[in-house]
Amino acid sequence: MVILALKMSSLLQCPSNLLFPLRHPYSNSLFPYPTPRLVYPRPQTSRILCAKRTGKRKYPSEKKKLRLKQKEALSSVTNKFEGIWRLSKLAVSVQNDPGKDFLQLHNGLLQEIAKVLEFPVASMLPEEAFTVVRKSFDARKILKEAKFVYTVDMDVSKLLSLEPRTWDFISRLEPKVGLIEHMPHERTARDLSSIVRDLKDGNGGVLSREQEYNVDSGESHKYSTARKPRIAVVGSGPSGLFASLVLAEFGADVTLIERGQAVERRGRDIGALVVRRILESESNFCFGEGGAGTWSDGKLVTRIGRNSGCVLVIMKTLVHFGAPKNILVDGKPHLGTDRLVPLLRNFRQHLQSLGVDIKFGTRVDDLLIQNGRVVGVQVLDSTNKLQLDCKKLGFDAVILAVGHSARDIYQMLLSHDVDLVPKDFAVGLRVEHPQEIINNIQYSGLANEVCNGRGKVPVADYKVVQYVSDEDEDSPFKFESTSRSCYSFCMCPGGQVVLTSTSPSEICINGMSFSRRASRWANAALVVTVSTKDFDALNLHGPLAGVEFQREFERRAAIMGGGNFVVPVQTVTDFMENKVSVTSMPPSSYRLGVKAASLHELFPANMTDALRYSISMFDKELPGFISKDALLHGVETRTSSPIQIPRDSDTYESISLRGLYPIGEGAGYAGGIVSAAVDGMYTGFSVAKKFDLFEGDIESVLGKAQSGGLVKY
Repeated sequence: MVILALKMSSLLQCPSNLLFPLRHPYSNSLFPYPTPRLVYPRPQTSRILCAKRTGKRKYPSEKKKLRLKQKEALSSVTNKFEGIWRLSKLAVSVQNDPGKDFLQLHNGLLQEIAKVLEFPVASMLPEEAFTVVRKSFDARKILKEAKFVYTVDMDVSKLLSLEPRTWDFISRLEPKVGLIEHMPHERTARDLSSIVRDLKDGNGGVLSREQEYNVDSGESHKYSTARKPRIAVVGSGPSGLFASLVLAEFGADVTLIERGQAVERRGRDIGALVVRRILESESNFCFGEGGAGTWSDGKLVTRIGRNSGCVLVIMKTLVHFGAPKNILVDGKPHLGTDRLVPLLRNFRQHLQSLGVDIKFGTRVDDLLIQNGRVVGVQVLDSTNKLQLDCKKLGFDAVILAVGHSARDIYQMLLSHDVDLVPKDFAVGLRVEHPQEIINNIQYSGLANEVCNGRGKVPVADYKVVQYVSDEDEDSPFKFESTSRSCYSFCMCPGGQVVLTSTSPSEICINGMSFSRRASRWANAALVVTVSTKDFDALNLHGPLAGVEFQREFERRAAIMGGGNFVVPVQTVTDFMENKVSVTSMPPSSYRLGVKAASLHELFPANMTDALRYSISMFDKELPGFISKDALLHGVETRTSSPIQIPRDSDTYESISLRGLYPIGEGAGYAGGIVSAAVDGMYTGFSVAKKFDLFEGDIESVLGKAQSGGLVKY
C-alpha cells in the first residue's frame, strides 16, 4: 500500500510561452494548461510510510507509551512455559518461500522462528508446535527485497513435549511490543451459528414459552401461549444475511425480502445484460442475493481491525459456508465472484433450514406505520411477471438492510418523515491499466513471478491517496473553498470493468475480479470527496441532494457514451492534456463497448483539477501510472451511501421511527462486505435482546461494537 500526504507548493510551473488560457465549461475562471507538452507539477512531498514515526524519529510521547506497553507486557507473563507465544513480523524472502498459496510451516519460516528463539538448529523445531496465523506480502520500495511476512503462534506445552531441549531458550524469551507476545490461552474464534447455539444451550438466549412480545407496549408479558417475534429483513446483502442468521438461530420468525433474484437466476440476468444489453431493473450487478458485492472483487479487508473478535467471527462463518480457509490467514483476503456464488447458495440453504422465509423478486414499496411504529411492509411481488401482486405483510420489527443503490427506498422513507442526513462520499473515474504495467511498477524484477495469478507472488495491486487543501498558500486550487481527498477505491487486480447502472438512462461502473485474478487488466476507481458544498453548487438541496448529484453525472456519462450502455473513455495522457484521441485508444475490459469522450469536461472544474493534480502525484509514487495504455472510464459515483439514517448507537433502532432498524451500507454504517456483515450481526443480537430472545451482554460475546455513527470499511 502506498499512502501519500502532500503539501502542494505552487501553481503548475512551466514557461509562460507554453501556456494558453483554456476556459473550462463549468468554471468562469481561466486555468492554464501547458501545450504541446504537459509539465507535471513537482511540489515538495513528504511520504508517510506508516501511521506513526518509527525508531529514533518517534515522538517523546510515543516513546513513553511504548515503554509503558513494554513494561505491562513483561509484567503480564506469569508462566513462560504455558500458553501461547505469538511471534510477529517474521520475514521470509521470496526465494526461501514456497509462494503465496502455501500457508503452512516450511524451512524458510522455521529459520526465522529459530532466530527469534535463538535456537541453533531450525530443523529440530517440530512443525506441530507452530501455527501460521497471518501471511502477507511486502514489496514496498523502501525494502532491500520483497518478503513474505508471517505471524506465528507457538504452543509452548506442545513444543516442550516434542523437543525438551527448547526449555532453556523459552526461559530467556521476553515479550516485545509488536514482535513477541505471550497469551495465557489460545485465541480462537468460532462461526456465528456455533456461538448462538452455545448461548441457547446455556439458556442465555432461549425464548421462554411463557413470553410473548407485545408490539404496542414494547414490553414483554407472560402468556400461556408463546409467539415468536416476526421480523422482516429487507435486503439480502451481507448485513441482511448476518442479521437474519442471528435472529433465525435465536428462534425468531424471520422473513428475508429481496427485490432481486437468487444468485443462479441473477447470474443469467447479468449474462443477458452483458451479451444482449437487456437490463433487468431489479436483478443486475446491484440488486439480488448477496448485494452489490457478489459481482465485485469480493474483498474481505476492513478497517475495523483484522484481529478483532467480531471480524474473526465473520470470517469463520464465511469459511463455514464454503469460503476457502486461506481467508483466515491471507493478509489481504478476497473471494472473487466465482467463490461468492456457491457460498451464498449454502448460506441461503442454511437460513431456509432454520425456517427463514426468503422472498426473492419482492420489492418493498412502503412501510406500514401505526402510532409512530412500524408494523409491517407493503411489497410488490414480481415473481409472476404476467401478474404483479401487491401485498401487506405484518411484522413486529423491520430491519432495513438495503444497499446504497436503493434510491426509491430513500424517497419512501422521506415521505414518512424519517430522518435522512446527507453525508460526504466520493465520485470519479475508473482507471484501467494492463496488469503487466502494475506488476512491473510494484515488483520490478519479480513481475515475472506473478504468472496470471498462479505464480509465487500475488497479482500486484496499489492504493494511493492525496490530500488537497485550500489552506496552503501555494495550492493551485485556492479558488476552491474546501479541502478534498483524492484516492484509489476498490482496486481490482486481474479484473474487469462492469456496468452497475440500475436505469438505462444512466451510466455507472465498478470493478470485479474472479478468485484467481487472472485477467490481463487491472482497474481502480480514482475518486474525489464531495460534500453539500458541491451539491449546492449544482443547486441541489435537501436530504437527497447527494442522490441527485450522483444521478446528474451518471446521466452526463450516458450522454457522452451515446446510449446503449456504451461507456465514455479517455486515455490518462489525454485527460491530463485536455484533449481526445479518437484513433488511438487502448483496449478495454468493459464488454458493452467504449467511446472516446472528453471526460475532462464531465465534472466541475475544481473536481477535475483535483483529479488531474492527484494523478500527477500518483505517477511520482508509481512511475508509469500515467501511460498512453491507461484508460479512464466514466463514471464511478456509488462508492458509498450519499445519506445516513440516524439510529440509536446502542439499540440500532431509528431515532425517528420505532421498530425500524437501518443497517449496513445503504443506511450509511458500513462500506464493504465485512463491515456490513459486522453491522448486521450486532443488529441481529440487539433485536434479539429487544424481543427477549437473548438475555446476555452483546459485548461480552462479540466484543465492543464500532460506533453507531461511524462508517467503517
